Amino acid sequence: MAAKILTVAQQKGGAGKTTLAVNLAVAYLQAKKRVAVADIDPQRSFTMWHALRQELQGEDSGPTVSTVAGWKLAVEIDRLKRDHDVVIIDSPPHAETDSKIAVRQAELVIVPVQPSPMDVWATEAILDLALQEKVPALLVLNRVPPRANLTEEMMFEIRDYGAKIARSQIGNRVGFAGAMLKGLGVTEFQNRGRAAQEIRALSKEVLRLTG
Repeated sequence: MAAKILTVAQQKGGAGKTTLAVNLAVAYLQAKKRVAVADIDPQRSFTMWHALRQELQGEDSGPTVSTVAGWKLAVEIDRLKRDHDVVIIDSPPHAETDSKIAVRQAELVIVPVQPSPMDVWATEAILDLALQEKVPALLVLNRVPPRANLTEEMMFEIRDYGAKIARSQIGNRVGFAGAMLKGLGVTEFQNRGRAAQEIRALSKEVLRLTG
């Protein structure tokens, strides 16, 4: 089976991009997939989580992680996809060269967006980039507060961007932070919790969309 290349991208900081990348990676590991992650975000948050995981959970328990970026990124993705079923790219929070390469390499661009007007507006640059590169994008409503009322006007605005909106929404749950602090994904930390159910649903939806 050819590897699935998934780029998680969002221009606005604080949207939960790396947390989503971590939890998708763990969900695919639990589904017996061979998973690699290209961490090209300058903050290297995924890499720090991975180092913590190796320390607390053992060196062989997580995905393969690469920090190769820049002009070498395309070659590195080709290398990773030869030995893995899923390659996730945790991209930088801007639409510069590395982001363009990350989008160009992907089969699907996953764009986490919090339910607020500013977060919705911030998706435009990444969605425009995906459109230019002719790569489908999936908007994922992330960190959705309990009993959040997304107004019809906001939902119309999201749909106006032309990207597909994931059926699976991710709630704003403390389990995500607790899992990260232990080098875990939420599907390991609270296997039967709502957060775990939401991540598993999204991971399956993403694979369906990539064929």
